[in-house]
Amino acid sequence: MPCTTILVGKKASYDGSTIVARNEDSSNGEFCPKRFVAREAPAAGTVYRSVLSHLEIELTEPGMRYTALPNADLREGLWEEAGFNERNVGMSATETITSNERVLAADPLVRYDAASGTPGGIGEEDMVTLVLPYATSARDGVMRLGALLERRGTYEMNGIAFSDADEIWWLETVGGHHWIARRVPDDSYVTMPNQLGIDDFDLDDAFGAQEESLCSADLREWMAENHLDLTIGMRGAHFNPREAFGSHSDSDHVYNTPRAWAMQRFLNPHAGPWDTAAPAEDFGPESDSLPWCREPERKITIEDVKYVLSLHYQGTPYDPYGSAGTEATRGRYRPIGINRNSQLAVLQLRPYVPAERAALQWVAYGSNAFNALVPLYAGVTETPAYFEDTSTRVTSENFYWANRLVGALADAAYGACLPHVERYQEALTARCAAMVRACDAEGGDLVACNAAIADECRRQTEALLDKVLYEASMHMRNGFSRSDN
Repeated sequence: MPCTTILVGKKASYDGSTIVARNEDSSNGEFCPKRFVAREAPAAGTVYRSVLSHLEIELTEPGMRYTALPNADLREGLWEEAGFNERNVGMSATETITSNERVLAADPLVRYDAASGTPGGIGEEDMVTLVLPYATSARDGVMRLGALLERRGTYEMNGIAFSDADEIWWLETVGGHHWIARRVPDDSYVTMPNQLGIDDFDLDDAFGAQEESLCSADLREWMAENHLDLTIGMRGAHFNPREAFGSHSDSDHVYNTPRAWAMQRFLNPHAGPWDTAAPAEDFGPESDSLPWCREPERKITIEDVKYVLSLHYQGTPYDPYGSAGTEATRGRYRPIGINRNSQLAVLQLRPYVPAERAALQWVAYGSNAFNALVPLYAGVTETPAYFEDTSTRVTSENFYWANRLVGALADAAYGACLPHVERYQEALTARCAAMVRACDAEGGDLVACNAAIADECRRQTEALLDKVLYEASMHMRNGFSRSDN
């Protein structure tokens, strides 16, 4: 799936939390209704069956309760995407990434063969379901998924995030069976826009102390046999995976790298000449040298995370809603906040509250340019119907479809609707965050607080829908100013 990810280390966040956030976007021309659920702990001996790859895996050990954001339409499987388990381990899967012909020749992807009935490997459909209920830490999640990749293979290139209270790890698949993972520096953030992103990897650490680096067991030998390291000159055991395993295609420069540029431009506005650099220069939107991670100029908040994952190049000639630039520049690059955002999950682990209420799963549905991000406690056994009862039937009675309706209407009358949307986004997020603060202070029931947040979401979202419906109706092209009365 085409998605966008940001990872924020605990010393780079405003309150010491680890923060993992990702938009799940549907493919072009498709829209994917999503649900927020709490899953019971899977029993030992459960058999998992993949829809797309026709793979069966027996889950031999008992699992843990966890939250997830599965599809409402199960024709292509669960696609559980993001959540926390009861040990406060978070997982976000996946960010679709790119590769190149050399890698795919050396380790082909493991695709389902319908003619022979040979199953494929694992992919985005499967990963959260197979790993999150069993991971005891972020590092353990990496090792569990890595073992699955080595044994079962994958049919697609993906990036996956794992978090706990102390660490965030980012894993990238390499070909059908290989993988690398780096620990996100505590004082930095990472931007990931559908490209293989890691730009520095220490093989000595990965095959030694494993403090910051992990990888598949035979990575060093496999790279050497297939001449994959493109490093010129001696750099010890360090190499650039983005150059070795990734891509720098023309389509990357339109679809992927501009998103990293937009996020880093916002979070490090004084780092370079973002708006005057030529597109392919170091600070331009088509630069191949934008770093995988940066230290921000100030600490990053939840509002910042929502803003960067809603960006459509505001303040630049590339904003499809803007007046700057020309008709040719507006819409040149793929936005982050796009019409086919399915859901945004922000996984926040707070170090200053008891462990049972530390995990907040912030949720937004639909196009991020028009929706609001709201916090829900993840340490629960049930979730509110307003977030869970998404069907394939269009209705304003749940948060997903209400947000889809708001986005479609507001887009058609953008200038008139934007003030209503911005007031809604600020008011709803602030009110729900205040409800979490009160629940923390009072030691309140988490399920009851989530239910109250859902009620507030319904009230404010229906009020916004009323406003944008009015504005969009007033901007219909077949209106006429003379009254019929």
